Amino acid sequence: MSDDNNNQLLKELTDDNPQKRIEAAEKLGEAKSPDSVGPLIEALNDENPQVRYASAKALGLIGDPAIEPLVTILKSEEGNIRRYATLALKDIKSDTVVDHLVEALNDEDWSVRKFASKALGEIGNPAAVDPLIETLTDEDWGVRVAAVKALGDIGDERGIDPIKKARRAATGDKEFKKAANKALKKIPKK
Repeated sequence: MSDDNNNQLLKELTDDNPQKRIEAAEKLGEAKSPDSVGPLIEALNDENPQVRYASAKALGLIGDPAIEPLVTILKSEEGNIRRYATLALKDIKSDTVVDHLVEALNDEDWSVRKFASKALGEIGNPAAVDPLIETLTDEDWGVRVAAVKALGDIGDERGIDPIKKARRAATGDKEFKKAANKALKKIPKK
């Protein structure tokens, strides 16, 4: 992509029209230019949730150059922006982000813990198994479900007994039991 085109998209990323900002974020992601990481990081704070989402997806496409600023957000920012940073890290699917996502499993914001669980499941690194097992007792139902699904996605047999234990503890919770059963089916028995 030419510098002029890139500069035009960066300008559109702050346009008054949210649709223009969304399209600019998407095109910047497709271009995968490391120069757009900073502006896209700023766009994670946009007032429009679709712009924030498109910016997170774009950062995910850019990949490695976005990891460090996204990790900084996870460690220092508040609220919504951390959820979107987790979403972008999930899309990068790099083993280098696993430790940071494991750390996010202890975040005070339930949605960050939930996104981190999902991300770890999608990345599939076995290093996440033990921390995800601990997350099966999270106070938030959605986080527990995300953790059980992530353990199923990773498919490591260390998750079998803890998932069964969590399933037994979820008395009367049909949805959780269903998620646990699905996860168990995904884990190959040796």
